[in-house]
Amino acid sequence: MPRFIFVTGGVVSSLGKGIASASLAAILEARGLKIAMVKLDPYINVDPGTMSPFQHGEVFVTDDGTESDLDLGHYERFVRTVTGRHSNFTTGRIYERVIAKERRGDYLGATVQVIPHITDEIKASIMRGAGDSDVCMVEIGGTVGDIESLPFLEAIRQIGVELGRSQAIFMHLTLVPVVGGGSEIKTKPTQHSVKELRSIGIQPDILLCRAHDPLPAEHRRKIALFTNVEERAVISAVDARDIYEIPMLLHEQKLDEIVVEKLRLESKTQPADLSAWQAVVEAKANPSAEIHLAMVGKYVQNRDSYISLNEALTHAGVKTRTRVNIHFIESTDIEEQGTAALQGMDAILVPGGFGERGVEGKIAAVRYAREHRIPYLGICLGMQLAVIEYGRHVLGLDGATSTEFNRTTPHPVIALITEWQDAVRGAQSRDESSNLGGTMRLGGQDVTLAEGTRARTIYGKAVIRERHRHRYEFNNTYLERYRAAGLTFSGLSPDGLVEIVELADHPWFVATQFHPEFTSNPRDGHPLFTGFIAAARAHHEAR
Repeated sequence: MPRFIFVTGGVVSSLGKGIASASLAAILEARGLKIAMVKLDPYINVDPGTMSPFQHGEVFVTDDGTESDLDLGHYERFVRTVTGRHSNFTTGRIYERVIAKERRGDYLGATVQVIPHITDEIKASIMRGAGDSDVCMVEIGGTVGDIESLPFLEAIRQIGVELGRSQAIFMHLTLVPVVGGGSEIKTKPTQHSVKELRSIGIQPDILLCRAHDPLPAEHRRKIALFTNVEERAVISAVDARDIYEIPMLLHEQKLDEIVVEKLRLESKTQPADLSAWQAVVEAKANPSAEIHLAMVGKYVQNRDSYISLNEALTHAGVKTRTRVNIHFIESTDIEEQGTAALQGMDAILVPGGFGERGVEGKIAAVRYAREHRIPYLGICLGMQLAVIEYGRHVLGLDGATSTEFNRTTPHPVIALITEWQDAVRGAQSRDESSNLGGTMRLGGQDVTLAEGTRARTIYGKAVIRERHRHRYEFNNTYLERYRAAGLTFSGLSPDGLVEIVELADHPWFVATQFHPEFTSNPRDGHPLFTGFIAAARAHHEAR
């Protein structure tokens, strides 16, 4: 039976429960334990796939094609565990399942209620997510006191009672603010947050106290007395210079030892080896060069919209000892003001996105990179727009665009694909009237790389696996015309869909239909991003 660590948050949202959960998981993994990660989200959307990036940040995609909360990205960057369809559940998903059971008659005519039917479904989902792990981290989204979180909190309370304190423990993340000109530390918000948690029957075993600086001993002692938590289990979760330093900061306060002791896992663990994390932090803190990179996007007001992408660039900087200075440029600004903001940049990246807004600004950025011979990486929509730009300005295909933006275009070089093979779900189909949620080409797919191409050199192998999230594809009826004009199709799916395009006569111009950022992590990096940053560094040095 797996052990469970339930992670809740109080006082305010966005305190960093995901990073805290991932960091503790990283230490436990370093001690030889098999880890599972589960995120429970209280919003009623069935999944985050149709939610605005401005509100929710990016949608992370797992290998099995699940559109999930961005915290699963944190999990996969910190631990070797691969998340999937049993790793993220929302209120909407839970209620959808319960209602489907009620319609089938599974409840034999009983009155369907939050307790026990909703809470039982939550508990069953948690157990599926735990699998055969030694320890399952379960993060509850939102803040204690939110009405929508109550069914999840009640479910984990029940699990705590059913399994006992040696099988399930509770870790609560709170805020310890500093107020006033005298920098007075206030513990009252933490006391009230724990009081709220205890009022629904959950006594935390560990408190992670977010604070600017380490908590003085007297404040830790005060918090321990008022919350009925051991003083040694009141942990300072300080503002770190680097998020990849957090596992070491928590390990220094013996958080992993407390967890191992409370869950009686001593016989299954070894001393934590955090040398790989120390190497990451050291390399990131001591670059030997720096470059300036323009990310031309349409959601740049919310940095969480591109969080996996930002981290992948950071990982590439770690691997190449390069400080990557990302300049976020709104694509609509390029439409209105021109490409002056791209001058002096060592690299240009156009990420994914949906809808027509800002598209012409992104196309202008692609053209600037191609004509000025600046290293370019296009991802998903960034590949499609590279194809459109090349069609318009090299092949002379006037009006070339995607049917996503203009269904009557004379040159639909990018179009909606209606049938494709999914590695997990088999044959899939869709049309213009299909629901938006869950109808994209999603998850890990194999890609065959052509010999003699930059992509083949970058990856160093003939077949790779990368994750997808898109509705539109390159229109293969234009394939030979593009090839004759000099565009190289260096990666194809098993069923012939274009996955990677590149320019052989350009210093570094690569664009992918898939999202390589989803498989990058700080310890290993990702070959595509590492190659891109190395090219940007060479461009900077030459310039």
